[in-house]
Amino acid sequence: MAVESSEKPISKSTDVPALEGRDIRKSLPLGGSRIEILRGINLRVEHGEFVAVVGPSGSGKSTLLGIIAGLDTPTSGQVLIDGVDITRMGEGQLAQVRNAKIGMVYQAFNLIPTLTAQENVEVPLYVGKHSGRPADRAKELLTLVGLEHRLGNRPNQLSGGEQQRVAVARALAADPAIVIMDEPTGNLDQKNSENVLQMVRDLRDRTGKTFIIATHDPNVAAAADRSIRIVDGLVAD
Repeated sequence: MAVESSEKPISKSTDVPALEGRDIRKSLPLGGSRIEILRGINLRVEHGEFVAVVGPSGSGKSTLLGIIAGLDTPTSGQVLIDGVDITRMGEGQLAQVRNAKIGMVYQAFNLIPTLTAQENVEVPLYVGKHSGRPADRAKELLTLVGLEHRLGNRPNQLSGGEQQRVAVARALAADPAIVIMDEPTGNLDQKNSENVLQMVRDLRDRTGKTFIIATHDPNVAAAADRSIRIVDGLVAD
């Protein structure tokens, strides 16, 4: 049985960008001073775009990704997901927004090892309000990513590429505004990396979802519609 939230449901809109960042800054204390990680990031991603966030190690890329995903809070500035300002939300409301509007795919997949592929995809659907049966939605999405024959398999019975596909299906489960992927090809060989990129392009075309991918891989960046390059905490021209 789905667990219903007492929070007011968050509506969707296509009249605003999928993601907007306004002067995002992040600093952390270091000794008696502060180190500036993000120094005023402005960005805008439209619905249906496939965007790569690229940059060298230490550029602030991972910090930006965490802030966009609602997993970290900026020191100042604003982050709007589908028109909703998540910057200073309380944890309860922020959790609702993450469930409704943000699908996250981690480099390590983060699948629950004791659950089947279908059950892993169902997990987000037991939080908040979602139409239909979780099992039906999970089967639909696993079919969409080409894993209709793996519904009952657990993660240790799946290849790395198949685990990545389950993670993507899970990220799509709650019909989010954006899907954020952190180094999605980092743990995959070249063939599986190419398969994942093709899957992302196909899913974007078939579902109209917005994909934001943080990557060091030039092949991933080349496959995206455009790249946002982060250098020294700023968007490079």
